[in-house]
This record gives sequence, structure tokens and C-alpha cells, in this order.
Amino acid sequence: MTITAALVLFAVLWFMLLFMALPLGQRSQEEDGERVAGTPASAPINPMIGKKMFWITVVAVVLWVPLCLFIVYGPVTIAGLDFYGRNR
Repeated sequence: MTITAALVLFAVLWFMLLFMALPLGQRSQEEDGERVAGTPASAPINPMIGKKMFWITVVAVVLWVPLCLFIVYGPVTIAGLDFYGRNR
């Protein structure tokens, strides 16, 4: 695995986790009862982006390290995935 591939894997994992975590714990302005003029009622009150980004980074590193190790040293190879026997 190249450094570029490892960074791309981390970025994909990080953004996937970010999009899964963004709606967690959100309260909309409509639920709170206080709506700011010029915003939709579904706009979040306090999205806690910084806190979520920190924890997403921690979780991404915890998942990324074993995934990289599995890709580099794991039992699965490209030849092992060739079910039709074309590359043997």
C-alpha cells in the first residue's frame, strides 16, 4: 500500500464517518421553539461540529490502522480474489 493509498483510505473513512455522525444529537429550531429569522425551521441549533470532528478523527484512526494492517499483511490478496483463474 502506498502512502497516497493510505491517505485516500483515511479520507474516505473519515468523510463516511462524518456524514454518519452529523445528524446525531441534533435539535432543530422547530423542536426548540426559537426560530432565527431567515433560516429554515429544520436548521440545527448547536451542531457541535468541532466536537464531532474530533471524535470522528479518533474513531477513524482506530479503524484505519487495523484496516491498513489487514490490507498490507492480511491473508487476502488480489490473486486470492480471482475466482475465475485468469491471473494464475
